[in-house]
Amino acid sequence: MRPHELNLLVVFDAIMTERSITRAANRLNMTQPAVSNAVSRMRVAWKDDLFVKSGRNIQPTLKAQNLWEQIKDPVSELSAVIRPNEFDPKTVKRTFRISLADIVAQMLLVPLRKIIEEEAPNVNIHSVPYTITNAQQVLDDANVDLVLGAALTLSPVIRAEYLFDPFYVCVMRPDHPLAKGQITFEEFANAEHLLVSLSGDSSGFTDEVLAQKGLTRRVSCTVNQFSVVPDLLVNSKLICVVPAGAVHKQIVNGTLAATLPPFEMPKTTANLFWHKRQDKDPGLVWLREKVKNILVEKAEIETISVKNHLCSGCLEHLLK
Repeated sequence: MRPHELNLLVVFDAIMTERSITRAANRLNMTQPAVSNAVSRMRVAWKDDLFVKSGRNIQPTLKAQNLWEQIKDPVSELSAVIRPNEFDPKTVKRTFRISLADIVAQMLLVPLRKIIEEEAPNVNIHSVPYTITNAQQVLDDANVDLVLGAALTLSPVIRAEYLFDPFYVCVMRPDHPLAKGQITFEEFANAEHLLVSLSGDSSGFTDEVLAQKGLTRRVSCTVNQFSVVPDLLVNSKLICVVPAGAVHKQIVNGTLAATLPPFEMPKTTANLFWHKRQDKDPGLVWLREKVKNILVEKAEIETISVKNHLCSGCLEHLLK
């Protein structure tokens, strides 16, 4: 393959990833006419239309999709060689896509936006809903650049970096009968529960622990977003076990009461995931560092704050 065709593959990969000539041009620090000209050369060289207009975006033809499946990984490695270290935050125009749950969005997006406005004014962040079941797929297909979520068993091509261990609390409205202090297994099992399930399941680790004690619970309501938890709890007799970050503000301001679950939660970790093809992408390296610093610091601050606002007797129980 001749050198100019290698460059065409880099442009082709950017268009396939962005599904837009304009966004691909920004990603590559090229002009839009230059990218359009490259597309014309691709069509002649590869004897196919490659892309068709679809609203504001473009969709690949079958040949383009098949070609991309074969070359997207090696082309990413090639890009690192052809365009090394070409990321100047002050001048770059680029869009990053991040898959994250709403609880992480609450922790991340405001401080990240402040950094972008100060250091990288032409960088865009597009958030994509996170589900446990599709983390591998969205990275394999290059639908997102980063996934922020719980530790998962993924293939070796997916890189992971540890962020923090979530601190779990059992929350309820302040006048709930169980807001008196540390609760027992029986009290916990007899309550009506709200379950946040990002996978869509109607049971979780809590049910397994209760079963070992010969107990069951009533999951009266399930949701797939953390953001609805505070209002549901304040206006009902439900209780819910969640990461402290999901209800940090409400616990601190007294809108919700927090106690510890009557059992030890399994060790879970929040992680940053990306595909190995982007290991040396200087833009993504920059973004990963910013994201990690924000979330590690925010998680530590929120955990300490929540521990200081637990119901009477819970802190002593925590220190045992």
